[in-house]
Amino acid sequence: MDKLTNYRHLITKILTEYQELSSKTPNPSGIDSVLALDEKRDQYLWMQTGWHDDEKIRGISVYIRIKNQKIYIEEDWTEEGIATELLREGVPKEDIVLAFHDPETRKYTDFAVA
Repeated sequence: MDKLTNYRHLITKILTEYQELSSKTPNPSGIDSVLALDEKRDQYLWMQTGWHDDEKIRGISVYIRIKNQKIYIEEDWTEEGIATELLREGVPKEDIVLAFHDPETRKYTDFAVA
């Protein structure tokens, strides 16, 4: 399996596991956990959306994209962090970009800058 195919598979696997775990936890009625996996454009999104009382609820838990052969974690509100999961699966740190940090701050992490 080539690198990009492997990365797509790992991201899909990890986000599916998170979404399935989340769906087992009671949410306020009317709130759905949504998983959107677009391998053609290399965009991966796990979010919550719906209505609670008269309030529209929407929130991104994880947003990942693949760009320039690297995994860009744009948003991550998981407890351990998607980067940790990717490292466990054998993705090297130099192929993971913590894109929720600005480019200046990224150079102080153990991960790729871009």
